[in-house]
Amino acid sequence: MKAIIPVAGAGAKLRPHTYTQPKALIPIAGKTILSFIVDQLHEGGINEFIFVIGYLGEKIQDYVNFAFPHLKCHFVQQNERCGTGHAIELAKSLVGNDEVFVALGDTICEYDVKEMINSPYNMLGVKKVEDPRRFGVAEIDENGFIEHVVEKPSIPKSNMALVGLYKIRETELMYSCLHHLFVQNITTLGEYSLTDALDFMIKRGASFKAFKVRNWFDCGKKDTLLESNATLLKKSGGNVKINHQYKGTIIIPPVSIAPNCTISDSIIGPHVAIGANTNIKQSIVRESIIGSYTNLNDIVLDNSLIGSDASVKGLRRSLNIGDNTEIEFG
Repeated sequence: MKAIIPVAGAGAKLRPHTYTQPKALIPIAGKTILSFIVDQLHEGGINEFIFVIGYLGEKIQDYVNFAFPHLKCHFVQQNERCGTGHAIELAKSLVGNDEVFVALGDTICEYDVKEMINSPYNMLGVKKVEDPRRFGVAEIDENGFIEHVVEKPSIPKSNMALVGLYKIRETELMYSCLHHLFVQNITTLGEYSLTDALDFMIKRGASFKAFKVRNWFDCGKKDTLLESNATLLKKSGGNVKINHQYKGTIIIPPVSIAPNCTISDSIIGPHVAIGANTNIKQSIVRESIIGSYTNLNDIVLDNSLIGSDASVKGLRRSLNIGDNTEIEFG
């Protein structure tokens, strides 16, 4: 089985960070979003990955080659963002007749990967949500089989959202249905949707079972990213070296601090993730994500997202600052 991970999106809701960093490489709880996805699938037994890249794609490629040298990885360029269906179509020549596992590049879920992969059925990951109009939606019968899927319905008939995890056994049929979308120019909200192709598969007799994930972490916006960071840190307990030497500093767990950080006379935590080679002096940081190679001095940060190579000095603020930024409050 091969995995397809579309990571070509621009991540508009996470700007300014995504002007210089692909959304999939945004750090959360001490790891990137992409590393959560790849590690899960690799632990489930998948060793070959196809990344559909576009915006800032060279950063994705460099990161994957550095972080996962033990995996067989391919890269496909999606120059025009025409939807998830279009992204999957671009990987067709690399997939062949193999089964595929599609995981959207902004989806972190808790679920049994092996159970989903080893199922004899096509599988779609689902989770009950309060407002299904924002997502693809699955209508499920009493036996757990999916009768219909629709992308972002204005009047949903189900509150079971598609979470961005798809195990497809009948790849030839999937690509036939995708081809049908392109030939007939069938789009949803101006894009070729994988959800529409899956619905055509169901209409042509393919059986899909719903797989309920335990947790689904939203990484699409600043506030929900910080909430997900806090939840994942609670689950993991954080990651701070036992023999750390942070002069005059109090660590309130759970916290994740990457290697080569210098911290002095500060209070860090709870729910803080700090990237590598970051310097923090005389500051209080809580409920925040701080990038790598960043300098914080005499600042109180709460509920903040700070990019890499940033410098912040001054007063108490709630901030949303991208990479390569320097701010000094008078």
